[in-house]
Amino acid sequence: QVRLVESGGGLVQAGGSLRLSCVASGRTFSNYAMGWFRQAPGKEREFVAAIHWIDGTTPYAESVKGRFTISRDNTKNTLYLQMNSLKPEDTATYYCAARRGTLFTAAQGIDYWGKGTLVIVSS
Repeated sequence: QVRLVESGGGLVQAGGSLRLSCVASGRTFSNYAMGWFRQAPGKEREFVAAIHWIDGTTPYAESVKGRFTISRDNTKNTLYLQMNSLKPEDTATYYCAARRGTLFTAAQGIDYWGKGTLVIVSS
C-alpha cells in the first residue's frame, strides 16, 4: 500500500521558518516526480514546488521562489520543503504528492496524495 505521510507543520510567526517532511512508502519512487501543494481555507489547491526523483529539476510557484527550497533524500524515500521568511499568506494545509514520470506544476495526473500537514503563520 502506497503511503505519503507529511509532518513538520505548526504555528510560526511571520518571518520564521519551518521544514516539512514527507515519507513515502509502499513502492519504489525512483521514477516518480514528487512535490508539494497547499490549500488555504476557501481556496483551491495550488502548486508549491516539485522535484524529479532522478534529475533533481525543481520548479517553484512564483509566490514561494527565493523563500522555499524543495529537496529529497533518496536513501530515506523522504521529500522535504524548507520554508523560510514565512508570511501569513503561506497559511494553508500542505500536501505531498507523487506522479509517475514527468514533473508537474498542477494537480492533474497526480497518482498519490498525502493527508496534509497544517501550517499557520501569524502576523
